[in-house]
Amino acid sequence: MKSLTRSVIWRYAIGQLGWPILSGLVSSWLVYFYQPAQAELENGMPLFVPQGRVVFGLLTIIGLVGSLGRLFDAVTDPLVGNLSDNCRSPLGRRVPFLRKSALPFGIFTTLIFCAPIQKISSINTVWLIVFVLLYYFFLTCYYTPYTSLIAELAKSQKEKLSLSTSISLTFIVGTAISYLAPLLWTAFINGGMERVPAMRLTFGLFSALAVALMLVPAYTLNEKDYVQDSGTVSEQSSMFSSLAKTFSNKDFRIFVGQDVIYWFALTMFQTGLPFFVTALLKLPETYATPMFVGLTAASLLFYLPVNVLAKKFGKKKIVVAAFCFFVADFLFTGLCGERLALPQMAQAAIIVLAAAFPMAAFGILPQAMVADIAQAEAAATGQNRSGMFFAARTFAFKLGQSAAMLAFASLATISRASGGGYRIVAAVASACCALGAAILLFYNERRVVLQLEG
Repeated sequence: MKSLTRSVIWRYAIGQLGWPILSGLVSSWLVYFYQPAQAELENGMPLFVPQGRVVFGLLTIIGLVGSLGRLFDAVTDPLVGNLSDNCRSPLGRRVPFLRKSALPFGIFTTLIFCAPIQKISSINTVWLIVFVLLYYFFLTCYYTPYTSLIAELAKSQKEKLSLSTSISLTFIVGTAISYLAPLLWTAFINGGMERVPAMRLTFGLFSALAVALMLVPAYTLNEKDYVQDSGTVSEQSSMFSSLAKTFSNKDFRIFVGQDVIYWFALTMFQTGLPFFVTALLKLPETYATPMFVGLTAASLLFYLPVNVLAKKFGKKKIVVAAFCFFVADFLFTGLCGERLALPQMAQAAIIVLAAAFPMAAFGILPQAMVADIAQAEAAATGQNRSGMFFAARTFAFKLGQSAAMLAFASLATISRASGGGYRIVAAVASACCALGAAILLFYNERRVVLQLEG
């Protein structure tokens, strides 16, 4: 097997620069596009689907569609993970999925925002459901095999942290790129385009960039050079059997429990950020971009400290500390606005700076923790189910994201004019982070490390 060089690490990491652009477009701008705030309506944004809690008097259309997409995505994760674990392609178990899924993933991301009827219509609702489901399916087909390679490429704790740090960096940069969208569509609007075509052109250009980046690891890495059992499987089993064995691992169940909570909170907060900017801070929509770019830059300062602290104290303690930072930051966000005796820009800066350390910690450490658990399980049983471990983790956290989309869209309608619903969203996200920290305290990191070393 060839050694894991810096070039290999970064060619792999470029793939995670691509798909977060697509994920960021949907997570950040789907609700913004189809359930616009009052300020956007006044700026000429049309409505494409029914607004308000029109489903059973509790749910919004966009919330139901987003939640349905995440739920469908979560259900397909174990299927794709099992197919990847059992793949016998000459190219390996993971690379074939990367090659075949990148292009349709990008195309369907753009089509989500291309509802054909320029007014509220049931046709738009059907369009949205179809392309959201296709988007999530191809996200799974790329993401699950891609992340499975972490446990297989890395042969040591040092390599795992190096891989996790690299893809965390590219993930946060890719997500930050998705936050540049308002700058581009505003430039198109200033050049004479209508608002909706300008936004759609922006999403299309960003999707094309993302596809090109996702294809880099798919065509520049020879999986067989770095993965010992590439192209073979250590155990042939059904999806349900493999999934059951994966969740029989107690430490994995604890990890998944806190991960679901974390992604629920983060998705609520990330989806709400453009609304926090416009409805609570009373700043233009374009300010969401410098806030997220600022968060990206600030979090980079903590990458080295997070690695050093994780090696000294363990990954678990650092993630618990990161949860605590999020608790405080989300609470502050829920209180921000005119009621605080601070300038609006100062409040925005506090939101960004307080989130820098936890963003770095959660970007690096959870994926390394899953790799630890998967490798410890393989050492104990002799069965390599890395794909299913990462698929099961993805399955669980997407359930959290699905619930978050449903909850956010409904909560956001409360006191919409005053922004009261957005304050509730921030408070709920804060409470969830406190719960996530409590659950993670039961994770036995020492036992996992001893299994790895034994």
